Amino acid sequence: MSYYDVDAILTDAQKVPCTFEIDVPGLGYLDGNPGGTVKAGTKLDLPLWLGVMLAVSSGNNSGSQPLVTLDFPAPLQQRVINALKADPNSVDLRAQAPHFYALGARILDLFEDDEMVDVLTDTFRTRAAKIADHAHNARGPLTDGVDFLRGLDESERVVFKSAHEGPKSVKNWSQDVKKTNT
Repeated sequence: MSYYDVDAILTDAQKVPCTFEIDVPGLGYLDGNPGGTVKAGTKLDLPLWLGVMLAVSSGNNSGSQPLVTLDFPAPLQQRVINALKADPNSVDLRAQAPHFYALGARILDLFEDDEMVDVLTDTFRTRAAKIADHAHNARGPLTDGVDFLRGLDESERVVFKSAHEGPKSVKNWSQDVKKTNT
């Protein structure tokens, strides 16, 4: 991740469910209690970057339990994974998370889940073929394709743009080569 990567910053801003394992004084503002204490067992949705920092931090004592436990965010919970297994093209990934695959990669850095790796890989592979078909359709997307294209996450939009502009770039390059060789 680059410090200046806007997509990475937006991915890290995605909310994830966290459960506080111990009482934490001074963080009450996270729960709407300014200056108060967040009690053990409190569940809050925190930005990914903050949740990770609190999950790896153990307070003042080394070896003590972490401050929070992270759970899978809503876009990566089992109901979405099951829908992706059934038909990857039917899920509106953008509605789940604008940076769906980046969020998945960040979560998989924290949790080891082979099934999720397989599902996300198969989803990207399956959807990439359909994205390429829509990008090369000269008449524009078909009626059912409009909703599909609206549901692309940011990395899929990059694939669409590259697949759409690629043939034009090759054509321009070949014309330039012909001009210089004549």
